[in-house]
Amino acid sequence: MNREAFTDMLTHEGFPDAVLVTREPNVAMEVHTHPFEAKALIVEGELQIRVGDDERLYRVGDVFHLPANVAHAERYGPQGVTYLVGRK
Repeated sequence: MNREAFTDMLTHEGFPDAVLVTREPNVAMEVHTHPFEAKALIVEGELQIRVGDDERLYRVGDVFHLPANVAHAERYGPQGVTYLVGRK
């Protein structure tokens, strides 16, 4: 998915303006939650998200969605990751 289509989708789904987030290479965040729903488009690098026993790799052009308060772990790729994210 490209940025324009992604931001249009966020607007249609009621997300406020998206922000660009960059994370350092080869960093892992242990299991945690967020009090907000997040939908993000990977624009550079890659990231893995694990929810329970399910782990998924996201690369440039992929979109991930995490409902609020879902326990998950994150791992950033060797080049780190940059993603455009809407939160509500």
